[in-house]
Amino acid sequence: AWIPSLYFAQGIPYVVVSGGTPKVAVEFDYADESDGVDHASGQSLPFYPIPAQAITTPHWVEGGSPGNVDQRGEADRHLIVVDCAARGLYELYNVFYDTAEARWRGGSGAFFDMNANARRPDGWTSADAAGLAIFPGLVRYDEAGDPAIAEIGHAFRVTVRATDGYVFPASHVAGDTAGALPMGARLRLKASAGGVDPASRTADPVARKIFRAMQKHGLIVADNGSNWYVSGSPDPRWSDDNLNDFKDIPGDAFEVVDTGDPIVTDAPDCQL
Repeated sequence: AWIPSLYFAQGIPYVVVSGGTPKVAVEFDYADESDGVDHASGQSLPFYPIPAQAITTPHWVEGGSPGNVDQRGEADRHLIVVDCAARGLYELYNVFYDTAEARWRGGSGAFFDMNANARRPDGWTSADAAGLAIFPGLVRYDEAGDPAIAEIGHAFRVTVRATDGYVFPASHVAGDTAGALPMGARLRLKASAGGVDPASRTADPVARKIFRAMQKHGLIVADNGSNWYVSGSPDPRWSDDNLNDFKDIPGDAFEVVDTGDPIVTDAPDCQL
């Protein structure tokens, strides 16, 4: 059987605001599963603290191009905003600033209260297909590269080429490929892969720290996409040479963690 290798993709940026950023409305394709919407009327509300710079400044939106460049048909175009003062996380999928109508548009949007541990309503997506938050699963250099932080204390976001159903903590299904992993599946890097501790494959302390987090906290399947890609945030301090160490780790170096949660699939169509 074909066994994919692990890849590290440092491509999802995030923006930090401090509470004074004006909130704007976003028109969503999936408004019924998005936050910042009056679900009774479908009306979008001023809800997302998107800095005005994101409209014209490159690299504030995933993919590099400014928000006013329409690339919704070519890329995921995530926009992530962290409000440090209010401890709120705002995540948007497939965004575009429509200059002609002076408004933001997007596929879907989600808010996460970082003072709580709430899950999305069952059946709802987020800015990620699984209904999970993206930001907590990113590999960030400010964690991995800071020698004062001994260990990374969370799992990482990973994408695979196909999925089937979902398991907790995911809330949304986006595939029914038989035999594929469900959204929300947790994978853990084995302590020994091929008789060798993966963390010992590299002398780089940053890469070793990331490997150790994969062994302790693992990966969580969050979306369909590039196969076996772990998501990181862009940072000029990353070393491409050291990140290439991840390509030597095959898929069978991971084990699936049985969390005891049932797999949920699409319910069959029914007539009432």
